[in-house]
Amino acid sequence: MAKKSMIEREKKRERLVKKYAAKREALKEIANDESQPMEERFKARLKLAKLPRNSSATRLHNRCQLTGRPHAYYRKLKISRIALRELGSDGQIPGLVKSSW
Repeated sequence: MAKKSMIEREKKRERLVKKYAAKREALKEIANDESQPMEERFKARLKLAKLPRNSSATRLHNRCQLTGRPHAYYRKLKISRIALRELGSDGQIPGLVKSSW
């Protein structure tokens, strides 16, 4: 089980990303538009830099929904390999059989 503080930090980042997504997209649009004057593009980049760092989507990290584990994460199931193995052994996931030999 991951530390609760780390799980909460990740949730906070998710909220920030959602809150600033539209503003970030608009500023990036202006900053990357070649038809805009250089001064306006530069101002857009400065405004983008003043936004909170944690509002950037690249700072998000996938975590297991059950345990909060950050590594060995299956995107399709949104759980870690360990949680998947435990649920499979318990018969909680239809069609999944844990192999043993």
